Parts: sequence; structure tokens; C-alpha cells
Amino acid sequence: MLTTLRRATTWLDDGFRVPGTSFRFGLDPILGLVPGIGDAAGAALSASIIATAVRSGVSRFTLLRMATNVAIDAAIGVVPILGDLFDAAWKANRRNLDLLERHAVAPPEAERADRLFVVAVLVSLGLLCLALIIAGALLSVAILRLLIP
Repeated sequence: MLTTLRRATTWLDDGFRVPGTSFRFGLDPILGLVPGIGDAAGAALSASIIATAVRSGVSRFTLLRMATNVAIDAAIGVVPILGDLFDAAWKANRRNLDLLERHAVAPPEAERADRLFVVAVLVSLGLLCLALIIAGALLSVAILRLLIP
């Protein structure tokens, strides 16, 4: 399972290298170029790492950190151009995979997340995705109104 997540994380966060530099980026910031929908799609793809973390029995704190990484990535990513540059640098999926791998190596003694907590986190991420789609649609309409008098 971790092998599949590593591959997905590479594609989402650092699958491509800018020639002549060590800077890497993935499909996540490219998806983010589509206002709202792209950022929501990126957040939804990031949920696969969180789902694996839940099945692995990570603590509430680790799960909350993972959800926060995705929320920051998605919320700032909705800002045109600057958000996509931030997205390329933040690499929420890589951060979350690192958290999951640390848990796999040395599971903490902390209490694992209960169902209600997991549902609350996932519903919050779902609502964030919905808000991003709505924000992207409103932003697109505003831009079109400026371009087409």
C-alpha cells in the first residue's frame, strides 16, 4: 500500500523537475490551474493518503496535521497563479506521506482516531472541496465579466 502511495505522491507533488534546477513539482499545482475544480480535485486525491492513515490507525493529532496540510494546500491554492506556485512548493501530499511513514516505522502511543473524529475530518475536507468549487465558479464568472463587457 505504501508503495502505491509513494508513486501517487511523486506524481502529485514532485514528478517533474524544472530543467537546470533541483526544483520539482507535480500534477497537483497543474490541476490547480483550473479555478476551484482543480484545487478540489487535488484535495480529493490527497484524501487517499488520509484514508490510508486512518486504516493504519494514526493518532488524532497526526490525522489532524494531515488534514491541515491538505486544507492549507487547497485554500491557498485557490488564489490564481500565486496559489499554484505555493502549491508547487508546499507539497501537502509529500508532507502527509512522511507523517504516515513515520507512523508506520514507530507507531505512537497516542490514542488512535475514533470514527466520529474521522468522519468530522473527512466531512470538513468534503465541505472545503465544495467551497473551492463554488469559489472557482464565482471567480471564473467574475473574470469572464471583466473580459467580456
